[in-house]
Amino acid sequence: MKLRAPGPKAIRVAAVGPNLGVKAAYQKRLVALIEAMHKDILRAVSKAWAANPPHALLAKDASPASDGRKVVAALRRRWTKRFKDGADTLAKHFTDDTLRHQDVALQSALRKAGFSVKFQATRPMNDAYQAVRHEQVHLIKSIPAQHLDDVEGLVLRSVQHGHDMGQLSKDLQERYEITKRRAALIARDQNNKATAVFNRVRKLDLGIVKSRWIHTQASKNPRDSHEDMARDDGGIFDTAVGCYDKEYGDFVQPGELINCGCIAEGVIPGLGEEDGDEA
Repeated sequence: MKLRAPGPKAIRVAAVGPNLGVKAAYQKRLVALIEAMHKDILRAVSKAWAANPPHALLAKDASPASDGRKVVAALRRRWTKRFKDGADTLAKHFTDDTLRHQDVALQSALRKAGFSVKFQATRPMNDAYQAVRHEQVHLIKSIPAQHLDDVEGLVLRSVQHGHDMGQLSKDLQERYEITKRRAALIARDQNNKATAVFNRVRKLDLGIVKSRWIHTQASKNPRDSHEDMARDDGGIFDTAVGCYDKEYGDFVQPGELINCGCIAEGVIPGLGEEDGDEA
């Protein structure tokens, strides 16, 4: 299928942005796992501290540092498994929700442009779906590894400096907040990327080979190069290739780079026009 405007002028198909509800649901699921891990860490470390305080007089064979490493090792095994066990389900929820909302929004935009389209299950879309889902599994599994590496460092430094459990609890809480913020970043960034990927593939399946870059002001630090891309050549670019980002040094798609909230309109050429030309 290749869409063509019925008249002489090109038609723009409204840009599809990421769905905030999908982002919020994904973030909530990630944070629930992280919070459960944090509470388990506090319980396990508190128990170890009570049994063998680092500032107390110890028997010759007592080693709070060794005990701390053992506690963290057990936590690492337990939470690596839990995140691994839950990763595919979480990833599927997110990927399915993103695709569904993207499809509904794009179909609505196409109807407003005068086209009634039923999406088909294509090989490119299946490849895109599997790639997005796999990326989520990888990111979810990375959360406990990074968090517990930091926790182990905090525990060992507490032993070295003779900190009490009160101070260590504060340090662990700070680390928990950092990991929560990382979960928020993952949810926001992946929502942008996955929406952009699915939108691009759907447009290419429909033969919409040209798009228009729309720069958003949502970011606190907007990229100058993305503002330029929205102006140069009217923002028109090859849907399959993207725009050349002079700061990044390669071609990119809207929403692809971290913290990029840019989106893209589809451009359906008019009768007698080259693809993407606007009369």
